[in-house]
This record gives sequence, C-alpha cells and structure tokens, in this order.
Amino acid sequence: MRSNTRRNRAIAVVGGLSLALTLAACTAPPDDEDEPTAGGDDGGSEVAEGCEAFADYGDLSGTTVTVYTSITSPEDQPHIDSYKPFEECTGATIEYEGSREFEAQLPVRIQAGDPPDIAYIPQPGLLATIVRDNPDAVVPVGEMAEANVDEYYDPAWKGYGSIDGTYYATPLGANVKSFVWYSPSMFADAGYEIPETWDELIALSDQIVADGGKPWCAGIESGEATGWPATDWLEDVMLRTAGPDVYDQWVSHEIPFNDPAVADALETVGSILKNPDYVNAGIGDVRSIASTPFTDAGFPILDGQCWMHRQASFYAANWESAREGVTVAEDGDVFAFYFPSMDPDTRPVLGGGEFVAAFSDRPEVAAFQAYLVSPEWNNAKIEATGPGWVSANSGQDTSLYASPIDKLSAELLADPNTVFRFDASDLMPGEVGAASFWTEMTNWIASDKSNQEVLDAIEASWP
Repeated sequence: MRSNTRRNRAIAVVGGLSLALTLAACTAPPDDEDEPTAGGDDGGSEVAEGCEAFADYGDLSGTTVTVYTSITSPEDQPHIDSYKPFEECTGATIEYEGSREFEAQLPVRIQAGDPPDIAYIPQPGLLATIVRDNPDAVVPVGEMAEANVDEYYDPAWKGYGSIDGTYYATPLGANVKSFVWYSPSMFADAGYEIPETWDELIALSDQIVADGGKPWCAGIESGEATGWPATDWLEDVMLRTAGPDVYDQWVSHEIPFNDPAVADALETVGSILKNPDYVNAGIGDVRSIASTPFTDAGFPILDGQCWMHRQASFYAANWESAREGVTVAEDGDVFAFYFPSMDPDTRPVLGGGEFVAAFSDRPEVAAFQAYLVSPEWNNAKIEATGPGWVSANSGQDTSLYASPIDKLSAELLADPNTVFRFDASDLMPGEVGAASFWTEMTNWIASDKSNQEVLDAIEASWP
C-alpha cells in the first residue's frame, strides 16, 4: 500500500484504539442510511469511519480467503479475532484452519491441487522446500504487501522470505533470542549495573566471581532436540564477533562451518559456558549443562544462586510456570537485558519468526496478505493475544503490549539501529541445523569434545 502518509495518519485512528472500538467503528450503519464500502474502486463510495487504512484493499464483499496454519485451539482464537477489522472494513470472510499435521499435510494439499489461499510457514527452510518442490504453486508477494514490508520491516525479513531471487513470503510473528535474564533486585542489592558492552558483561561476570558467586546458569537438554540452546549461543556470538555479513556467509555455506571466524566465535562462547568459575550456578559443573532441561536452567536465579541466564524472549512463560507469583518486569522478580554486542555502535539481534505464503493470486488474497504486514493487523493481534506474541513491524503501537518483555522485544526489533538475523540452525539444511549442529554442541559440553573436532564434524555433515 503506497499511500504511506495517509496510512500513517490512519494508524493514529485505528492502531491506537482497542480492538473493540475498531470493530465498532467499522460496523455497517443502520438500514435507513447509505451503506459505505471499504473500497475506493467505484470513485463514488465513502469509507466507513475508522476504516480509512483499509480503503486501498477495495470492496471485497462476498469473497472468502482460507488460512491454513499449525496453530490450533486455544492459541488459534487470537488469530481469528485479529482478522475481524479486515472482515468488517472490506466485507471479506476469512476461514481459519489449524492442524497439528500442518507440515506433513501442506505439501500433500499442494500436490493434490487443493492448497489453502494463505499458509503460515514456521521456518524459511520449509518455505524453500515448498517453493522448489512445487515451483508454480506459491504466488510471489503482491505490490501492496511488499510495500508494507519495505516500509515497516528490517530488510533481512524480505531476504528470508525470498527464494532464488523471488519474493514469496511476508513476515508474521517474531521472537528475540538476544536476551540475558537476571534478577533486578539482586543486581540492585549488589550494586551491579546492566552491562552495555561485551567487555562490561565479562567484567561483571568476573566481579560476581570475585564476590564469591557464579555468574551463569545454563541448560541445553530438550529431548530429541537437545543441544539447540547451545547453537543459539554460538549464533548470537558469531553475529557479534564476525558481523552480519560473515554470519550470512556461514549460514549459506559460502564459508565452511570450521572457518576461523566460526572457531573464534566458539572459543568466545567457551570462555563462558566451559569456564568452571562461571557455570553452572545452582545446578552443577560444566557438564551438567548438557543434562539440565533448558526449561529449568534459569530457575536458580529465583533462589539467588545464579545471576544471569541467556535465553530468548519466550522464556518468560517458563518463569511464570516455575513458581506462583513470579513477576516478569523491570522491577519484578526477573527481567532481561539485551545481550551486549562487541561494538557499542552496533546492535545485532538474533531471532526467529513465521512467514505468510499465498497460493492464489486473487485480489482478496493479495489484500489479506498485505493486511498481515500492516500496523493495523499487528495492533489488532497484540490486543487479541495478550502476553507471549511479538511483532517486528516498526509501525506497531508498542504501548499495546501487556507484557514488559514483549514490549522490550518489539522495541528492539523495531529499532532502526537493530541488525536482525534469523536463527542460523533454522536456515541451514536439516542434516546440519536440526542434526549435527545440535549433536556436536551437546558433545562439546557433555564430553568436552574439542572446538576443532566439533566444527570439523559439523562441516563433514554438510550435504
């Protein structure tokens, strides 16, 4: 949608209101008045009050768009509710279907000639597989949706939705992995300040040791996916020590997995995770990291045994389930700070997210895909969801977030100085990202396998 000045004014009308007020503003008038339409195609129609930001989508009355995702009840309801402004203002109907068999069934439906209009793709790797296995099935992103992405998202998101030079999928939700969890009250009582650079982070860790504590607690056990939290550590540090360009080369295998740049990053990770003076506070020694469930690894902070735990924004749910009454807030029991960069002038952020692909080029489908990358949808989704969902859209109203960590995540993602990169293991071939990378990082901790042996083994597994 190119009319950005008008749309930005509309955000103040639609984005700042509650979802209920948005729906009320978009509801049709009484029967004795002329019925306004959402579209501007006929030149003589009026736009319903509160629906100004939807005008470019046109009058879509009588049309239906089907949406297929892996998100099932009860998590599906916030998505369904977030579509209501679009339905009310355009006249279109959105039919939602969630399935626990999504990843298996979507290719089957595509090959059978019965794909959904829209699908939520959880990983860029799956998107690439679908596009390459079914070269004519996925419809390239339309002009309205692409314009929204260009305006409201870090350019990296567009790259992750592109396959072989064609733009196929727009961003949906997001998460931030570059966080360190801590206890605000413990820091205050000890006189510790939140570190803003890597050197300050290491200096703080050394100070905690000098004061008789152990600064870090960690855990990488996750059933069949054991090891992934350790890959996140390497990815986050690689983004800081080597920079985003070399990170991209590593992900795409333009440099080998055992390149010196990767070795340097792993050495830096080891200076924390394999340092017996630093870990594993409240749990055990270095090797205990391999057997400690990632879900529980930060809990020693609640007992004053651990000072810092590096984990993603979604870890907030684990705190709240750990102990009744735990508050996640800047002045609460636990909160998080940004995992510092090596260079104070740069702000690399590691994260993940989902993507939206279309399988039909009908106008209503293109309009709905554009809506899903608009501030209007993001604001509606924030209000419908409550805590636990975050967007990278820079036009969203971050004041709508009920959760402080969600708000912090969204502000970080929307910051124009942030350099976002997707989780590397989600982008690498399955033989690496969901296999050897996990396994070898576990061996690195559990068996004290050497840095070089670990990197060589992962490189040898690359297809």
